[in-house]
Amino acid sequence: MIIVMKPNAKKSSIQEVLHIIEKNGLEAHLSDGKEVTIIGVVGDKNKLKEQNLEVFEDVDKVMEVTESYKLSNRKFHPKSSVIKVGNTTIGGDEFVIMSGPCAVENEEQVIETARSIQASGAQILRGGAYKPRTSPYSFQGLEEEGLKIMRKAGDETGLSIVCEVTSLEAIESASKYVDMLQIGARNMQNFYLLKEAGKTGLPILLKRGLSATIDEWLNASEYIMAEGNPNVVLCERGIRTFETATRNTLDISAVPVIKEKSHLPIIVDPSHATGIRKYVAPLSKSAVAAGADGLMIETHPNPAIALSDGPQSLTLPEFDRLCKELKPYIELTGKKF
Repeated sequence: MIIVMKPNAKKSSIQEVLHIIEKNGLEAHLSDGKEVTIIGVVGDKNKLKEQNLEVFEDVDKVMEVTESYKLSNRKFHPKSSVIKVGNTTIGGDEFVIMSGPCAVENEEQVIETARSIQASGAQILRGGAYKPRTSPYSFQGLEEEGLKIMRKAGDETGLSIVCEVTSLEAIESASKYVDMLQIGARNMQNFYLLKEAGKTGLPILLKRGLSATIDEWLNASEYIMAEGNPNVVLCERGIRTFETATRNTLDISAVPVIKEKSHLPIIVDPSHATGIRKYVAPLSKSAVAAGADGLMIETHPNPAIALSDGPQSLTLPEFDRLCKELKPYIELTGKKF
């Protein structure tokens, strides 16, 4: 349920409505605009049936929300959210690029990458310290040692840090080192993990599941936000379809759909979407044109010897060239880079 107050409604009228909502055991979420205030109600709306909120002073109208997701719904929060991540923000007028290796392998690799991508314009260093792999025999990551390496690289370059977490233990460890936690595609509906990540208060990057619908994706974000953590950024990384020409199929339409349905920022990961290096650049440009707030692009000093996802990783010179190519596209959208 959404309660729309009249333009320039008195504070006392707004407080009266909030009191009625909370008195009946429901949760109120206030979106206070310059002229119009919107109050989102979460809980059993039947408890308010006898309150006749429509006749309260300064109440303009009461609207039902049919979608099961509430906190991430643009109807609850008409203004687009801007999420602060370390030294940068996502969702505002700045276009953000996250880059780095799929897996943290050693200090030399990460420091070299961080210095290079920072010089190219990236604002956030990504790297995998915990690697959930399809095969149990594949490299699984350096865990806390990898986190320490990333933190050192971030401190040296000024880059913010994002890393995927796969368990409660990983959350507890990563929270000491990173600026943002990532929930990967395989864990999008690991509801326990989502709730525990939400409790940290850190910004959360939530990747879309391999076969998840957009509504399922937004409902997953609710688990994080319901823990009192509004700092969620969505990441479209391709979905599984019948097509075999690429690793996954990038759903570029997810960007405008999310922009319509939700106030949360959305970025695009063309590396995992295709699994093929030569397709990363054109899909990056497509994501900018579609209105994405940023990109996540895998890079590696020497992809040929990468322990994870070498075929989709750009070399550092290729990443620098792509950033230069992207700049005019980004400027056309009105964002800064």
